[in-house]
Amino acid sequence: MLFSTSAANRRPPLSGSKIYNMTRFLFFAFLCMAFSSRIDAQEVIQNQKFKIAIVAPLYLDSAYASNPNKIPSISKAGLDFVQGATIALDTIQRNNSSVEVYIIDSKSLDRSIPWMIQYGQLDNMNLIIGSVREPEYQELARFALKKEIPFISDTYPNDGGIRENPYLAIVNSTLKSHIEGIYSYLLQKHGTDQILLIKKRNDNRIDNMLHEINRKTSGSLLKFRSIAVDSINGSQLAMLIDTTKPAIIVGASLDEDFSLNVADACYSLQQSKNITLIGMPNWDGFKEFYQKNSFKDFPILFTTPHTDNTKNAFSVFLGNQYFTKYRARPSDMVSKGFEAAYYFINILLKYNNSFMQNLNDPQFAPFHTFNFQPVFLSGSSEPDYYENKRVSVVQILNGNILEK
Repeated sequence: MLFSTSAANRRPPLSGSKIYNMTRFLFFAFLCMAFSSRIDAQEVIQNQKFKIAIVAPLYLDSAYASNPNKIPSISKAGLDFVQGATIALDTIQRNNSSVEVYIIDSKSLDRSIPWMIQYGQLDNMNLIIGSVREPEYQELARFALKKEIPFISDTYPNDGGIRENPYLAIVNSTLKSHIEGIYSYLLQKHGTDQILLIKKRNDNRIDNMLHEINRKTSGSLLKFRSIAVDSINGSQLAMLIDTTKPAIIVGASLDEDFSLNVADACYSLQQSKNITLIGMPNWDGFKEFYQKNSFKDFPILFTTPHTDNTKNAFSVFLGNQYFTKYRARPSDMVSKGFEAAYYFINILLKYNNSFMQNLNDPQFAPFHTFNFQPVFLSGSSEPDYYENKRVSVVQILNGNILEK
């Protein structure tokens, strides 16, 4: 399902107050109406028209079929992403260029992504921004390569095996990049400390990545020990470390139950031992870590490509706009949608055909800068894709995410 709107410089807010100051439900229920009408440029000479597709899983068909009076939980992430993007569109400087934005429901039943590709619905796009996973990620990446259209994969932390596709940019860094970030952090901050990697039995992926990075690193190598367990408690952990020295524990697992088990073991010793726990990027989604009394005064570190500046003008603007429209604070997905639309559309407007070569322009970064680098895995002279290699270490402390 596809909805469109067009806009130009010096015109009222793109979203249209009669639609976007309604409740979240009304936004959802009338999304089709909101994006079906064109808003033409006023008193602007349109030198060029840019067409941008914003693709997210809205599940509109399923929602109407099940309960038209309630937004299903499965739609929330995609809806939040789109809401953030539409707020960003109001702020974009168009410089006498016309911007036509298409909101595409990647989970539409009758107009799926393959259908839209087959019937040429995306052929004239200048940019595709997607908050999608498989199979839509693969479908859009292949299409982008064929048509030479930049495709921004904003939230999927995986390359999906895509190779030799210089039109693909991955914003949400892959696990390998996170492990490289953890390795660099440990080497710089804790190179002389004892480091213990705790992994789940028969799960060697993260351990193997760290050893591979160690083998390829020149100069000082990172010294760490690895243990594989089914579970662990504080007493067992105490026997594995030198309790007279600082200990760095790497929770080398993406499994939520096992990760919480490791965190519990570290927390039980944190009052008497100098223990630092660093986990994996998906730990930011484990609700138990945000319970203020669960790990009181014990910081849990993890890596993220999204260290949003909550005090700058963009974040204040987004917070105010979102609260005005929906009487709520913007979620993480709202922020990602806002960031993706503002950043990448502005880059397209400035650089046009050299878009992929200018992905790191800090001028348009609303929350933080990016570090997109070409990734070469297949041995080709062309990049397999571009990936945001900017990974930061942050901490969850007493239910809040804080910069380290």
